Amino acid sequence: MRAFLAGLKLISSRVNWPLFWGLGFFFVVIFTLVRGTYWVSDWLVAHHDAQIKTLKVLGKPHYTNEDDIVAAIKTADLNSFFELDVKAVHKAVKSLPWIATVSVRKQWPDTLQVYVVEHKPVAHWNSDSLLNDDGEVFQASSNKLPQGLPELYGPEGSAEEAWQTFKQFKALLAVNQFTLESLALSERFAWQLWLDNGIRLNLGREDKAKRVQRFIDVYPRMERPEGKVIDVIDLRYDTGLAVSWKEPTEQQEQQNNKSEA
Repeated sequence: MRAFLAGLKLISSRVNWPLFWGLGFFFVVIFTLVRGTYWVSDWLVAHHDAQIKTLKVLGKPHYTNEDDIVAAIKTADLNSFFELDVKAVHKAVKSLPWIATVSVRKQWPDTLQVYVVEHKPVAHWNSDSLLNDDGEVFQASSNKLPQGLPELYGPEGSAEEAWQTFKQFKALLAVNQFTLESLALSERFAWQLWLDNGIRLNLGREDKAKRVQRFIDVYPRMERPEGKVIDVIDLRYDTGLAVSWKEPTEQQEQQNNKSEA
């Protein structure tokens, strides 16, 4: 017995125990990973036919009917949760006229969440399109459009600049009790503004902000011929301006009578 114990003690003293336990731990990890891989594989095979059963449309769309969004989602193959092409769903929903951005997310075990953000219309663009609040052009129609959207016109690619300029001048004019209703940028990049009182301002291509300010400063001191109203104010001069007059419309006559009363 003593010889046996002595032999064990000798063997134990010669074994590199840190290496032994390290190798043991390594083999245990490898075994666990292999077993885990087989388990996942078997689980995927068993659930291969899992279908999308619940569709959730998030974001509270205002202009787009939720049924139209669901119909767009269903153009994709929803028969397999794992094989569902998220990009196809994204593309189908994004193609709807009012949709600006889309986020698609699968939620185990059978749910698809689609979050949508619509364009916010702020102006009409070239009569047949709309602008959103980022100055992006989109084409859509709805009987829910806000009343009194401004009319903006300009060459292709100028929508964002036109919208930023409109906002700038609208704020400047509003401080001085004028209301800007429409703006146009010509092919030669000359600016024109229309006010709610029927006056058109020709600003030209340069120093447009200074020219609007000149109109604001001069307008209160302008003498008006009897029975006439301002049609066009041409501000395309380094100094001064030119005024065209016209016969007032019935609406303008009523406004003048109210102001005089």
